[in-house]
Amino acid sequence: MEIIGNGFIAHHTRRYFGDRYPDVTLIAAGVSTVLVNDVSAFQRESTLVYDVIDRCRATGRTLIFLSTASTGMYGADRSVGSEGGAVFPLTPYGRHKLCLEHVCALSGARWLVLRLSHIVGPGQSPHQLLPSLTRQLLSGSVTLHSGVSRDLLDVGDMMRMIDSLLGQGIRDEVINVASGRSEAIEDIVDGLEERLGTRAERKLVDMPAKRGDVRIEKLRSLVTGFDDFGIGPGYLKSLLDRNVDELAESARRHLEAAAVGA
Repeated sequence: MEIIGNGFIAHHTRRYFGDRYPDVTLIAAGVSTVLVNDVSAFQRESTLVYDVIDRCRATGRTLIFLSTASTGMYGADRSVGSEGGAVFPLTPYGRHKLCLEHVCALSGARWLVLRLSHIVGPGQSPHQLLPSLTRQLLSGSVTLHSGVSRDLLDVGDMMRMIDSLLGQGIRDEVINVASGRSEAIEDIVDGLEERLGTRAERKLVDMPAKRGDVRIEKLRSLVTGFDDFGIGPGYLKSLLDRNVDELAESARRHLEAAAVGA
């Protein structure tokens, strides 16, 4: 597989797939956070996607475009959270990703659009949800937006899901890649505190509730052995158990570096 990018998902994808699926190109570069509101960043990603599409169409390759299943895509009250339903993106990031999805679908190249939830695993950027929460908890104070929830998916599970889709020759589809479980931010913090053995002061910020539930019926029907992933009521606990040691180690490194630089 050809992997374009050098970040968190690119690293895991390159390590997991290696030389398999040599006719597939996955773009793991470009805008990767819902906080971006920079037209030039969107333009750079668009240019990259257009160039890769042209090459894939000319050589018969399959393009995998990583879109979003965040509240930026599915958070509107009218959204049903499914790939076949209408979406009303709430943010520039969500609107940008939706536009590029349509570019892929109309490009004439073979394509697969994956709408990702919040992916969790080793090597995440410090600004992402679980690294940020862990760092705050270990510092003794955490700021929470009340009413917020997130769909979390382990990066290892994501890789196995993509492997199943590609192995079956699934193409020309938009698919939510998520756990389908909307976890309250308070429950995520409770789980982290329990595993870190700490209690931090909580500063609550009132926010309009935008749950953005993600439907995974399509994913469940397409991925072979989906039930073996353990996605259900205990998934959050399992995900935190798998990742807390690396999260804690990374958070402590960042806190120590910040203390030295202060």
